[in-house]
Amino acid sequence: MAKKDNKISMPQTGAGLVRYFDEESVGPKLSPEHVVVITIILAIFCFVLRYSA
Repeated sequence: MAKKDNKISMPQTGAGLVRYFDEESVGPKLSPEHVVVITIILAIFCFVLRYSA
């Protein structure tokens, strides 16, 4: 009697999937820290303009 092969062939994990992060996007590259700092500076600037009259 022939020995059965119990191995199951599984497809590759990335087969057929589109890679969205391979393309470089045009525009400024900002880290999350930069966005938080810019937001805080903009909020302070708005408060100064609002209450400086």
